[in-house]
Amino acid sequence: MATSVLVVDDSALMRRALKGMLVDAGDFEVHTARNGVDALDQLDRVHPDVVTLDVNMPEMDGLTCLAEIMAKHPTPVVMVSSLTDHNALVTLEALQLGAVDYVPKPGGTVSLNIDEVAAELVNKVRGAAKARIKRARRGVAPPVREHLSSERNQVDLVLIGSSTGGPALLSELLPQLPGTLAAPVVVAQHIPASFTAPLARRLDDACSLRVHEVDRVMTLRRGNVYIGRGGADVLVARRADGMIVKSSPADPQYRWHPSVDRLVQSASRCADPQRLVCVLLTGMGDDGAAAMAAVRIAGGRTIAESQETAVVWGMPGELVRRGGATEVLPAYEIAGRLVDWVR
Repeated sequence: MATSVLVVDDSALMRRALKGMLVDAGDFEVHTARNGVDALDQLDRVHPDVVTLDVNMPEMDGLTCLAEIMAKHPTPVVMVSSLTDHNALVTLEALQLGAVDYVPKPGGTVSLNIDEVAAELVNKVRGAAKARIKRARRGVAPPVREHLSSERNQVDLVLIGSSTGGPALLSELLPQLPGTLAAPVVVAQHIPASFTAPLARRLDDACSLRVHEVDRVMTLRRGNVYIGRGGADVLVARRADGMIVKSSPADPQYRWHPSVDRLVQSASRCADPQRLVCVLLTGMGDDGAAAMAAVRIAGGRTIAESQETAVVWGMPGELVRRGGATEVLPAYEIAGRLVDWVR
């Protein structure tokens, strides 16, 4: 059965281009809307499986339209935006408000290969069609309570991997962690490079922990969160005076960046895996599953987000299938388990 898509853009040329990319893939039924008002008028008639939404539109901008969609017609939304600093901020806000994913707009300020854009659009729309938008207790952040676990070995480092749906979930999870958390946290979130600095700033404002974008070599310190820069890989290394985190050019042998697998592998080489805690959150694909399963085999502890709350249960689901999850928890229980484990 064809996936129904509503393409929303104020440019007739862009509507034709995006529609053509999806129609050429062969398994989409595509409708178009010229702006946010038109899109909202069509939702009751079209009932799309996915909406692609432009950021800048007259009459009703993308964020306003997104808020209306989520309130009245919860539907997976993929934002389509050019790679400008302003649009990066708006698109990041959209991801935190509930948009499932983002694709670059062809013909923007950055030269983009049209075939690559088409492939990315098709893959992300297909992934969005499987996303869970209405999830039990999503957005509820009860007070963190200790779990009386018998496992009390020292934790040197917490590693978190996430992709589709990750920015919104990180905005819920990290503010629940206390500023006294006794281990540094390193995050590999699949996201464009222009998004990570504003994401880190937003999280820093919301968290008791200090949050940084990894844009240089940084010493790992407890009470701090380090967000890997988009478009590159984030690695942990050891020096004479302790562990560091650094940004490294994306390794082409890994499909997604920052690579969760590469982050966890680097940490496992310079820290005792038994003193690592790894968390794999929502996302398409399988990034992080192999490396985190290896950590568990070596005696470390791992958490997979449960299917109950994951926007896309690809990455955490693969960790569970590999037998690599110490615990499988809904998003609203993960912070409590981390506080319990990281003493």
